[in-house]
Amino acid sequence: MASIRVPFDLIKENIAATLTAVGVTVPTAQSVAFALAKAEANGKKGHGIVRVPSYVAQVRSGKVKADAKPLLTQPKPSVLAIDAGYGFAYPAFDLLVESLPPLVEEMGVAMAGVYHSHHFGVAGQHVECLAGQGLVALLFGNTPAAIAPWGGQRPLFGTNPLAFAAPIKGRSPLVIDLATSAVARGKILQAAQKGEAIPEGWALDSEGNPTTDADAALKGSMVAFGGAKGAALAMMIEVLAAALTGGNFGYEASSFITPEGPPPDTGQIILAIDSNALSVNFLERMADFAGMIENEGARLPGSK
Repeated sequence: MASIRVPFDLIKENIAATLTAVGVTVPTAQSVAFALAKAEANGKKGHGIVRVPSYVAQVRSGKVKADAKPLLTQPKPSVLAIDAGYGFAYPAFDLLVESLPPLVEEMGVAMAGVYHSHHFGVAGQHVECLAGQGLVALLFGNTPAAIAPWGGQRPLFGTNPLAFAAPIKGRSPLVIDLATSAVARGKILQAAQKGEAIPEGWALDSEGNPTTDADAALKGSMVAFGGAKGAALAMMIEVLAAALTGGNFGYEASSFITPEGPPPDTGQIILAIDSNALSVNFLERMADFAGMIENEGARLPGSK
C-alpha cells in the first residue's frame, strides 16, 4: 500500500477543529493539536492522532475539563507549581516552557511541578524545548497503574516515562525519552485500535499470563523493562511525580484512555539546570561528546 503524505498544518488544523467541536477552548485545542501532530510527524504514533478519539470521549464525559486554564504559582524561590485544572496537560507545559527558563537563569537550578494533570504526550518534546533554550532538563511523569511491583501481581505503578535533554553547540539537542515499561502503552493502544497483535514480552493479561492480544494487554499489565530495575525506577518516578506534586499514585489514577471515572489527577516534575552554571564550555564539550558517539557508528538520541 502506497503511503500518503499529509501536511503538518492540515493534521494540526483537523485535530484542533475536532476538539473545538466538542467544546474545547481554541487556545487549548491549538496546544493539544500541535503536540499530537508533532508526535505523529516524529513517528511517535502512540501519542499522535490515535489519541484523538479517547480525548474527545473524555471531554464529552467531563473527565477532561474542556475550559480548563493552567494556573502558575511560585511556592518557593526556585520552584514553580502549575495547576492543569483537570484539563489537558499540554497548555500547562506550554506555560512551564515559557516560565521556567528565566527562573533557571536567575537561580542556576529550578524545578516545576504540574498537578491535577493528564496524559502529557511525548515526554521528550517538552525537555527538548527547554534544551533549545540552553538548559539541561529532566522530566518525570506518572501515569495510571500498569506495572506491578517486582514480585507482585497487581499493577500499582504507571509506565511512568522519563526524559532528558541537553543542548549541543551547532546542532539539535541530545534527547533521551523512555518509558519504564518494555514498550510505551500508546503502542498497545494503537495495536488494539487496528485489531493487531502485539509481540510477546510487552504485556500480561489480567491473570498475569503473557499475551499477544492488545485488548487483553490493556486490561492486564505491562512488563517493566529490565525486570526488578525497571520496576524500581517506576516506583521512584511515582514518588517524584505523584507524591511531590500531591497527585494520584498510579493505582489511584483513572485511565488516560477511557471516558469513565474521575479525572486521572496525575503529576509531572521537570528539573532544569543552567548549562553554564558550572562549566563555561558545556556546549563545546557536548559537541565533542556527540562526535565521539557518532564516530562509533551510533545514532545520537534526538538527532534529526
